Amino acid sequence: MCASISFVFAQRKFDKVSKVTSSEVRWWGYKVVKTEASSHSGTVKLKSGKFNFDKTVLVDGEFVIDMRSLMAGDVSDEDMIKLTNDLKSTNFFEVKKFPIAKFHLTKIIPLANSQYNSTVYGDVTIKGVRKTITFPANVYVTQFTVVVESAKFSLNRRDFKVFYQSSLKDYFIKDEMDIQFKVSTEKLDNENRVPVKKK
Repeated sequence: MCASISFVFAQRKFDKVSKVTSSEVRWWGYKVVKTEASSHSGTVKLKSGKFNFDKTVLVDGEFVIDMRSLMAGDVSDEDMIKLTNDLKSTNFFEVKKFPIAKFHLTKIIPLANSQYNSTVYGDVTIKGVRKTITFPANVYVTQFTVVVESAKFSLNRRDFKVFYQSSLKDYFIKDEMDIQFKVSTEKLDNENRVPVKKK
């Protein structure tokens, strides 16, 4: 239902567009034995993001991730360069061919009695492959100000063709990669945050 509404509104100019002014995106990858000692983590930067409103109702959100900013951050300088270059290469994300990834937030369902106040629905596109995903998040909307703080959630890298094409190395890497992010249209203190209301 929400996807249909988003499509209808996409055909005309939105009443209000709030641009993301602050963002943080982190990732985690794991070897077959999923422990801290056998994992890597890092960051990737948001290139642009916005939330679209019809009058005062949040309709959807659109986000573009700069895959060229992908960085490993939990290893020594020499290993960081090597791992980062490997992730950007044809072995994994092919950032020269696919310099951006996208996420289209299509729906937010409020949750009660949970660590997170909402379930977020959307479509993520990586390496030209689009998949619908859901994840828990704390979502706060105050007029046209929006904050989304996701839980750590998993994507299957094989769904997006992120793997060594012909190498035994791939068998030592878990298919699941974890993502966690926070985006906001402006900086807010905790007292000013209002959970998203159920329509």
